[in-house]
Amino acid sequence: MIALRVNGAPQNFALPGQTRLIHVLRNDLGLNGPKFGCGLGECGACTVLVDGKGARSCCLPLSAVAGREVTTLEGLVENGRPGRVQRAFIAEQAAQCGYCLSGMIMATEALLRRLPSPSEAQIRAALSHNLCRCGTHIEILRAVRRAAEDGA
Repeated sequence: MIALRVNGAPQNFALPGQTRLIHVLRNDLGLNGPKFGCGLGECGACTVLVDGKGARSCCLPLSAVAGREVTTLEGLVENGRPGRVQRAFIAEQAAQCGYCLSGMIMATEALLRRLPSPSEAQIRAALSHNLCRCGTHIEILRAVRRAAEDGA
């Protein structure tokens, strides 16, 4: 049995330790925030927070998160409303197809937890490994800046 917390709730799984976290989140818990993109940890669509730090759930075995806190996009909701980063992405219309959006939001959340007032270079570096093929990069950068300002 592998025990962990997902979005604040205790979870126990009788699954092989090598089961990928993304499959557990999507298939066993019905959490569709993390997207399956490349399956290699390259695109960032599957990004979640593990103990507050960004992690690629497509290549993370369940055994690696035993006893830890996993947060998905769904876990960022505050009092039934989108969280600060989510609200900033909505306000800046920082989505086109939306496939990368969860990963971008989770990478932003991880960044702002680590650096509440990041510089432009720090924002770009934090998001550089999350791919957006639609070209909403300018809106995404504005959303990250807005989220940082809203939290200040």
